[in-house]
This record gives sequence, structure tokens and C-alpha cells, in this order.
Amino acid sequence: MGRPYRLYLFDVDGTLTDSAEDICGAVEVVLDRHGYPPQPFERLRSYIGRHLTDLFVDVVPGVTDPQVERLIGDYREVYWAREHNATRLFPGVAEALGKLGGLKTTATTKGTPTTRVVLEKFGLLGHFDHVQGTDGFPAKPSPEVIQRSIDLFGVDPREALMVGDAPADIAAARAAGVTVCAVSYGYGNRAEMEPDFWIDDLCELLD
Repeated sequence: MGRPYRLYLFDVDGTLTDSAEDICGAVEVVLDRHGYPPQPFERLRSYIGRHLTDLFVDVVPGVTDPQVERLIGDYREVYWAREHNATRLFPGVAEALGKLGGLKTTATTKGTPTTRVVLEKFGLLGHFDHVQGTDGFPAKPSPEVIQRSIDLFGVDPREALMVGDAPADIAAARAAGVTVCAVSYGYGNRAEMEPDFWIDDLCELLD
């Protein structure tokens, strides 16, 4: 699809992995543990790719900063304990990453260590030249997670393609000056997204 790029940046949740059951399931456990009302699965899924602070501030009215920190800490504990057992690769992901030329890295809201664990679990780690998560800097839609890889490889932003599934991916790519492709099967609201192009399967990047 389109011309080859020197650098491909991939979101993870909703783009490479169908991880909603594990992510939303962990949030549901944490909300219940703290006595907060349950939330519709679809609502929780819509926050995937954004920082957990956004989710807990929105779904728990009046929550304080210290409470948010505790909720996030509990979430990480519960999420790790699930060991990604309900997570699956989307069709075409392994094949596409195995055949796609150019440099490949991630641009995800997950931290880098967690991202590496996920990629390794699903046999994808060897396809990546670099793994970049959100480590102590603003999450998407801020462009930092994209900019880190661009700077690392010394690539002109015009030679890079961001592949994601959510409005935050598109906003981050625009801010970083890179072309952006959206997958149609992800978790984002298509009505809120205007990528440079859409694909239905990652293998379309090989065309």
C-alpha cells in the first residue's frame, strides 16, 4: 500500500494484538476492588491507547490524584497477573511483520519492558529493530514516543509511517510529521479518524 518507508512505527494494542479482554478485564477487577460501579466493556475499550489516568478520571467522578495512582498501581498488578492469556494476534500481523522491509519499531502507550514481554510472547520481538514504549514522558497524542525512534534511527519524518488504530495515534503522527495509516479492525472510532490511508489487514503494507 503506497511507497516503501524507511521506518515503520506500530501501535500495539488494537493494531498488532487484540488485547481488549485482558486490558478491560483488568480495569473491571480494579473498579470492583475499590467499590466503583462497573462500566460497559465498549466504554472501557474506547480508552485503549490512551493513558490510564484519562480512563480513571473519566469513569470515577471526583477521583483524586492519589486515588488515580493507586488505581493505576492495582491495574498494573492485575494486568500482569493475567499474563496476556486472553490476548491474540490480529490476522496477518505475523506474516506482514516477517516480510515487511525497512526498519520497524513500536510506538505504544505501554511501557517498553511490558511491550517487549508482549512481543516476545507472541513471537514478534525478532521482527523489530527497536522497541519503544512510553517511559516517563507524555503519552499519545503527544508525539514523543514516535520522535524517540525517529531520533534513534536518524530518519527524516517524511520517510516514516505510523500504523495505528486510534485517534491518539493519528494525532501523534501528525505532530511528529510522519505519514499515518489506520487499521480498520482496531478499537478507535472511525468517525473521529482521518489517516492518510486505511488498511483492513497489515499484509496490505506489502503491496
